[in-house]
Amino acid sequence: MRIAIGLLASLTVAASATLLAPSSVPQTKLSVTDLYAHSFEIDFPYDQKIRLDLRSGAFRIVGTGSHKLSVRAGGKNADKAKDLTLNFKHFGNHADLSVLGGSTRGGDVEITIEVPKASDLYVRMPFGDLTVEGVSGDKDVELHAGDLIISVGEAADYGHVDASVGAGDLSAGPFGESKDGLFRSFEKTGTGRYKLHAHVGAGDLTLR
Repeated sequence: MRIAIGLLASLTVAASATLLAPSSVPQTKLSVTDLYAHSFEIDFPYDQKIRLDLRSGAFRIVGTGSHKLSVRAGGKNADKAKDLTLNFKHFGNHADLSVLGGSTRGGDVEITIEVPKASDLYVRMPFGDLTVEGVSGDKDVELHAGDLIISVGEAADYGHVDASVGAGDLSAGPFGESKDGLFRSFEKTGTGRYKLHAHVGAGDLTLR
């Protein structure tokens, strides 16, 4: 039976903040094993910087209007999430979240990570499929191999954009770019407040 850990997380957060915090900067540290049985949810403010270290697989990062950060498993192979471990650390206006472990053989689990839409993201992932949508802050995302899709919103919202693919297709309709082949890239500057960096080593990169 799937168990939401909201209450447990709240209690653990209180304890962690007491034990780990310097006098002026509260900190939270949490670790969750078996993401199939235990989905993760915690209160989380807007305008934070979130660093995500993700295992190979299939991930969706979704910005929402709530003050929550959550992680849940889905798809026909959701039971594979029982072998996954989540580590979370929050300090000041920064958070680190990692999803590690498990095997990608015989099909893979789909993981959805929901964050407040006004968040800055730094994401690194080795292989697989990664989608980022509904996040309005800075985005720094790299995938070693696979397909990366980022919903960017309005092109005018960005002050600097650079995107590249080592081998594959690069499609960036909002910025008027479409390329394929080897070592394809583009860079643009504007008057917006956000920064976007996206890179795929081998595969397809889509900015839409």
